[in-house]
Amino acid sequence: MLLNWVMKLANQELTIDASDYSLLTDLYQLTMIACYAGEGLARKPASFELFVRSLPKNFGYLIAMGLAQALEYLEKLHFSQDHLETLQETGIFKDAPAEFWSLLTDGSFTGDVWAVPEGTAIFANQPLLRVEAPLWQAQLVETYLLNTINYQTLIATRAARLRDVAGPEAKILEFGTRRAFSPQASLWAARASIAAGLDSTSNVLAALKLDRKPSGTMAHSLVMAFSAVSGSEQHAFSAFYRYFPDAPLLIDTYDTVAAAQHLAEREKAGEIKVAGVRLDSGDLVKLSQQVRSLLPQAKIFASGDLDEYEIARLKNAGACIDGYGIGTKLVTGNTVNGVYKLVEIDGIATMKQSSSKETYPGRKQIYRQDTGGTIQKDRLGQAEESCQPNERPLLQLVMQRGQRLQLPEILENIQKRTATSVASLPDSTRQLTDPTPLPVEISDALEQLTDKTRQRLESEAASKD
Repeated sequence: MLLNWVMKLANQELTIDASDYSLLTDLYQLTMIACYAGEGLARKPASFELFVRSLPKNFGYLIAMGLAQALEYLEKLHFSQDHLETLQETGIFKDAPAEFWSLLTDGSFTGDVWAVPEGTAIFANQPLLRVEAPLWQAQLVETYLLNTINYQTLIATRAARLRDVAGPEAKILEFGTRRAFSPQASLWAARASIAAGLDSTSNVLAALKLDRKPSGTMAHSLVMAFSAVSGSEQHAFSAFYRYFPDAPLLIDTYDTVAAAQHLAEREKAGEIKVAGVRLDSGDLVKLSQQVRSLLPQAKIFASGDLDEYEIARLKNAGACIDGYGIGTKLVTGNTVNGVYKLVEIDGIATMKQSSSKETYPGRKQIYRQDTGGTIQKDRLGQAEESCQPNERPLLQLVMQRGQRLQLPEILENIQKRTATSVASLPDSTRQLTDPTPLPVEISDALEQLTDKTRQRLESEAASKD
């Protein structure tokens, strides 16, 4: 009894391990697979595409991100005997066919994946990713793929916008770990932020896993602790400087200007050399200007619920700020509402016809035309179409028969692609308020397939009435 109790408690630890990837899915994926298995559909070839129907408000584009984690998940996907026994114990699958259990017992991901490279700018109704696999496999992976790609694409897009507004010289640090939606999300947010152009993260685990040096300053609690014990804010600065002479000092716990004045006096006396300061509250425009006049050589960092809109305001108002720490509004906020829809089954094109949620049928490709470093237009067409003059296909084969075709990209390459992607967009698409997304043309062949599929579905529905 005690052993069973201990094992149950251990299982309640909600930590994620790659060995548990198969169960990190929504229940209806498994119940649908049971139906497919019972009705002879489970092994039929199917294609699903992941895309967004519309961009978040005031977003003129998205930056695709999360592919590396998606492919890692697909490579490691499998069901252990413990997983199968746990599913059986629920009683939910007591009437499931034997084929269902056979699929899970022997199953792993054996399909192909086409995707746009991470750091690529994309728009509504363009597939970020296409999965071509036996139906049961393509269905099972929906939940995890949406989770990682939706979230990292959101963070990467926000980070790209921050970099675009702040400019290439500003230092921008990701400070969002405490506000991310989970410990796992904090790691993904750090990766997506750096891949999209930010300089570093305060998340130590994420930074070290990404072969980066973590960045940060100090908290108000250190200043308050030293002040309470010794009665001196400057004592806190001296202590921190003793061990971390190159780190910025947080100077707005009490009186920002007074703190800067005292530091300037101590610097003049040769007691200290202020590398940088951080301002976390107050009128950042006025305070940064005053601090600059007192500590002209120190780098000034700003933080405190900043986003791309506030950075634009600060720059326009003449703030003297060299870098930014971005947290809450980077790792939370508007969602990227990506969806994952069946577009082809056993060679038959299919589409969703729900009101305001209609999809384009068949396997598709994005054909991008860019000349002179500027995107001219995008064309959404069937995957089998040929490129027109000056076009290039965006979706690339990245996984074949369940195996990745290339090693994961280094972050520096994704950073460069993100910067190039953003720079190639028209100014009207990059603007922060009421942007104009790039128009996406629909090819004649895709229009014809859509009409043909719609007519077939309507005919089938009419014949059943």
